[in-house]
Amino acid sequence: MAAIKKCHDDGFKVSVAIVDQSGLLKVQLKADGARPHTLDSSRRKAYTANSLRDSTHKYAVLVTQKPELQSLTRLNENILLLGGGFPIKIGGEVVGGIGVGGAPGIEFDEVCASVALKVLKADDTFEKK
Repeated sequence: MAAIKKCHDDGFKVSVAIVDQSGLLKVQLKADGARPHTLDSSRRKAYTANSLRDSTHKYAVLVTQKPELQSLTRLNENILLLGGGFPIKIGGEVVGGIGVGGAPGIEFDEVCASVALKVLKADDTFEKK
């Protein structure tokens, strides 16, 4: 709920998804007025962050810098290399992933996801310094 509230306060209508360490959807919320595609993008970002164990934005940048890694984009239909997804690390272990979709730019999706990671008391909140 913290990610939805942060984005709402910033004027954005988003969806937020959390997956467990197996990549299974545990929670998904859609703000009133968020577009239908945000449900899919938030879930896929959460899945990707959990599966690859890092920020989805990091991998999006990586595949553009190293074309030989393009196959990462086609690992399966759940992978989405677009910023807005972070792994949830607690006690040094990745226990799931969070994804936010719908803000007008990945930097806004990431700010909202970061707020949720703080609430979850995750090891890394991926806050921009």
